[in-house]
Amino acid sequence: MSKTVTPIKKKKKKPTKNYYFSQITENAIVRYNKTDDARLKNKIYTQHIAYAFDKLAENIIHTFKFYYFDVPSEQVKHEVVSFLVLNIHKFQEGKGKAFSYFSIVAKNYLILHNNKNYKHYKIHDKMEVLDYQMNMHRSVEEREVAEWNQEYVKQMLNYWEVNLTNIFRRQKDILVADAVLEMFRRRENIENFNKKALYILIREMTGSKTQHITRIVNTMKKYNTRLATEFANTGSISHSNTGSFL
Repeated sequence: MSKTVTPIKKKKKKPTKNYYFSQITENAIVRYNKTDDARLKNKIYTQHIAYAFDKLAENIIHTFKFYYFDVPSEQVKHEVVSFLVLNIHKFQEGKGKAFSYFSIVAKNYLILHNNKNYKHYKIHDKMEVLDYQMNMHRSVEEREVAEWNQEYVKQMLNYWEVNLTNIFRRQKDILVADAVLEMFRRRENIENFNKKALYILIREMTGSKTQHITRIVNTMKKYNTRLATEFANTGSISHSNTGSFL
């Protein structure tokens, strides 16, 4: 008697979770960054990038439960997508996957804005006391120092915006450095955080270890010391010098 052979069923491959953000999407981002043609940029973005950014933002909002906002999640999603487009030029071909890079960028944005809301609720009851103390004790000299610091930070951020990818070459270094700069951009919302809390926040944003963050921060400190000296002496910071500081 011949044995009946039961055919072996092939297991269906499960689709990857980021099927909406494929190599085609990454290639499109690279093409987008390489062209200066505004019409071509718009075409590439509309056809190959827009949907991927939209789904990426939506998934991160719901996966990590970023629900502590004063506006609907749909509006938060649009804000995240706008932030991704604003930072699309920072992605470097061959230095990591675009999906991972923009996932971290989106998460950075949401973490910092959640932090903003948290701080708002934390200090709301003390606002009158803070305002009173500021009005009573803030002298002319203090206001001048505050204005000097504000202008310095503005020019310092402009310097790093131009030179970030010239000074740091590896994608993971760029992510950490940009997270540090984001702290300065959002300084009014996180100024009461201590050093340890800021390190933890940067670690959550980038997935980097403390030793790596410290190395990047120390490099940036050396540049910023010279930038502060240049600003104190001339009142401005040149964007051209990226190699002679270290």
